[in-house]
Amino acid sequence: MSSYTPKNILITGAAGFIASHVCNRLIRNYPEYKIVVLDKLDYCSNLKNLLPSRSSPNFKFVKGDIASADLVNFLLITESIDTIMHFAAQTHVDNSFGNSFEFTKNNIYGTHVLLEACKVAGNVRRFIHVSTDEVYGETDAEAVVGNHEASQLLPTNPYSATKAGAEMLVMAYGSSYGLPVITTRGNNVYGPGQFPEKLIAKFILLAMAGKPLPIHGDGSNVRSYLYCEDVAEAFEVILHKGEVGHIYNIGTTKERRVIDVAKDICKLFSLDADAVIKFVENRPFNDQRYFLDDQKLKKLGWSERTTWEEGLRKTMEWYTSNPDWWGDVSGALLPHPRMLMMPGIEKQFEGPADGNNMVFQLISPANQTKAVLPDFKITNGSSEKYLKFLIYGRTGWIGGLLGDICQKQGIPFEYGQGRLENRSQLLLDIQTVRPTHVFNAAGVTGRPNVDWCESHKPATIRTNVVGTLNLADVCMKNGLLMMNYATGCIFEYNTDHPEGSGIGFKEEDNPNFTGSFYSKTKAMVEELLKEYDNVCTLRVRMPISSDLSNPRNFITKISRYNKVVNIPNSMTILDELLPISVEMAKRNCKGIWNFTNPGVVSHNEILEMYKKYIDPEFSWVNFTLEEQAKVIIAPRSNNEMDSSKLKNEFPELLPIKESLIKFVFEPNRKM
Repeated sequence: MSSYTPKNILITGAAGFIASHVCNRLIRNYPEYKIVVLDKLDYCSNLKNLLPSRSSPNFKFVKGDIASADLVNFLLITESIDTIMHFAAQTHVDNSFGNSFEFTKNNIYGTHVLLEACKVAGNVRRFIHVSTDEVYGETDAEAVVGNHEASQLLPTNPYSATKAGAEMLVMAYGSSYGLPVITTRGNNVYGPGQFPEKLIAKFILLAMAGKPLPIHGDGSNVRSYLYCEDVAEAFEVILHKGEVGHIYNIGTTKERRVIDVAKDICKLFSLDADAVIKFVENRPFNDQRYFLDDQKLKKLGWSERTTWEEGLRKTMEWYTSNPDWWGDVSGALLPHPRMLMMPGIEKQFEGPADGNNMVFQLISPANQTKAVLPDFKITNGSSEKYLKFLIYGRTGWIGGLLGDICQKQGIPFEYGQGRLENRSQLLLDIQTVRPTHVFNAAGVTGRPNVDWCESHKPATIRTNVVGTLNLADVCMKNGLLMMNYATGCIFEYNTDHPEGSGIGFKEEDNPNFTGSFYSKTKAMVEELLKEYDNVCTLRVRMPISSDLSNPRNFITKISRYNKVVNIPNSMTILDELLPISVEMAKRNCKGIWNFTNPGVVSHNEILEMYKKYIDPEFSWVNFTLEEQAKVIIAPRSNNEMDSSKLKNEFPELLPIKESLIKFVFEPNRKM
């Protein structure tokens, strides 16, 4: 019998019940193995199931979906995965009667993505696919020999049908591409940490609450039950001793009727079974019996260790000691639950740790942005829609203000952790956050101004061009709208748009200003972004906010200059326009927008307001563009932009001078 020793194992769905016990066992017994867990934290997942592995240096958790090909490929390559143990699946039969398409997506398509990634990566030496005894269909009531691994597959419900379909894909990839696949088919499993939609966990919680135990039909259906630690040991044996291309049943010949299971639980809680047990309507189809032949796995050295009585007692003791493990599970305790495919429990691990083995930030009392919040209304329609924003540019001025707006409006949001030029990091951000919209407020404008870009051209290209395009492309592939804060500093007054004429540049006009390298990169990326129909480009100009202490504020800048030019320009009052950009995201606005207040205002007009409202002693000196050119490296853009498109969408938008007074100077009035 050959033996296999893995190095780097990817376990899918390991925040779930069975896989978490397998993961914890491998971490405990094989510290030399690196274990990477991939789990999207569905409703039946709980990070607390992985607490025993939390502090181990050979453990890493990645929140993500197996259906994301980019993410799976990234993990196989960057983590040098040589072994996959594929547990992730939708498994509750009741749910499959009401939401069968979700089962197809997770169980078949998700498996297909994993197999294809293995084929492409070429470094996987074992692919262990976890299936179910239900693929065999109903066993004859009189059968004395269980289904063996070569028995015909006759699934009878949507869940088992999707698992059988996934098995066919696994078999095909083994035959066609030589993937080293192994398939397991297991009986029912019970024990600590199981989501209480399953029979034993449900009955225990109901008994704890003094509520009736609902039994489908007459309770005569027969099932075989294995304790979770015995099953984890079975996977340990199959991992090391299982033969490629083979199928292994993980089962027991000890069978029990559902009604007998209920009676045994009643005995544990000293309840009157006749008074507590309640018979309810049966499932649309409820297989009478599943019976497995377990001899093949026993030949590898595995055997069931835990008796029914011992396993049931341990399970009862665990649930009574951890009654709040799953939070509110009232929906799962119904006789015929139809759990929505909603996120699972993502609470912070307990105990001291730095979290370096976690790929995403966990919820803590100070960080509630992952909380499930009420839906938010889209103001131009009557329907409601859930929102969650992923924002890039946390350390930037606009990015920080966007976070403040989201907090005020009660919109869940998170800041991106990845760098724009690193595609894999962006993919992980999206898989982790699961946003409805992405906001790009990141970019290089220069330190302290655009002159910096003239001597740092590769860095400017990397962020302003490569990074922005990278993010737009990742968003497109994930079906996400990207709100992109661009610039209007790509135009300058010319004969068709003379200064003071009131003729502004429109969205369809081609950029004509190339005086600074910064403007060149922004014009370049804007042109390329036209090929992405998932992008909303907002041309911001000379941004101003009510925070007059911020050195990036245009008013703050010119109030500190020794000399200023005096040229009318279109400008953006952030206090008014940034909330509008959030509303544009809700409305799924796309294309290019001149993101300025209507009209123009000159440097002198702004400083006159500053003197009137803030400092009556303030004075300044003007100089010409020619004189300015002697003290700067790169020329500056001066223009008027036509904001009629934005005004038509948002009629309440104020002209620039009125907006300055209302949002900037009146709130800061000192005179």
